[in-house]
Amino acid sequence: MVNLIWAAMAVVGIIYAMFNGTMDEVNKAVFESADEAVALSIGLISVLVFWLGIMKVAEKAGILRVMTRAFRPIVAKIFPDIPKDHPAMGYILSNFTANIFGLGNAATPMGIKAMEQMKELSGSDTASRSMITFLALNTSSLTLIPTTVIAIRMQYDSAAPTEIVGTTIIATTISSLSALLIDRIFYYRSIRRK
Repeated sequence: MVNLIWAAMAVVGIIYAMFNGTMDEVNKAVFESADEAVALSIGLISVLVFWLGIMKVAEKAGILRVMTRAFRPIVAKIFPDIPKDHPAMGYILSNFTANIFGLGNAATPMGIKAMEQMKELSGSDTASRSMITFLALNTSSLTLIPTTVIAIRMQYDSAAPTEIVGTTIIATTISSLSALLIDRIFYYRSIRRK
């Protein structure tokens, strides 16, 4: 549906430009935007490669294992339906770690694996309590260091590209706690109805 809306907006814009006589400006904007998108993508690739490399070094050095052990008690309370030694727990912790460092692209494959493991664990085609909680937390933007946004700000010559870290921590704390609270409210309401 969203694709149709975007396509309709583009068609309306082009038709309007044809009748308004501003087709040259539309063509110029299209090519400038395409050039800017390529430059932005290349800049983001370098930052993502850097942080993925850091994550790999942290994994080889055992730092991720230490973080996983440190966060395991908290995550075990958030996901009580998942056994502590189940592979889903490792994928969830890896997903959270990547998201905390603002590496959404690196977190996605781990999130998909976590969902697959939770689906196997539940043995059902409907979403389990843990799957819903995991989705709510991922949707709440669990990020402490927004590396992608910092990279974009650096690329556009921001005077202080990292100044958003403080507000990001506040925003992610509020959104994540809200997601957990709403998740629990709906879960306990559904139990009472049964």
